[in-house]
Amino acid sequence: MSLGNDIKQQLLASFDIQHLDVVCDSHKHNVPPGTEIHFSVVIVATEFDGKMLIARHRMVNTALVAQFEAGIHALSIHAYTPEQWAKKNDQDQKIPESPDCLG
Repeated sequence: MSLGNDIKQQLLASFDIQHLDVVCDSHKHNVPPGTEIHFSVVIVATEFDGKMLIARHRMVNTALVAQFEAGIHALSIHAYTPEQWAKKNDQDQKIPESPDCLG
């Protein structure tokens, strides 16, 4: 199983997910082809209700400790409550583009 799939499965097991996107952004960085170490995540979960953004990020990072140990180098987290997600239009419900690596 790929690291991206591991991330998805762990988040599904850890949260009451309303929406989840996991995208590998490694191809935008100076890494060998097929490498999976840079990811972006959009996660919508009821557990985020009443939590500040930093607390949501900490919750996701804590859930993914094993995946970080397995090689995640960078993780862009976009964490929303179901209410916040429902207010977004279709364009806003996409993972924001990560910039290409400059190095």
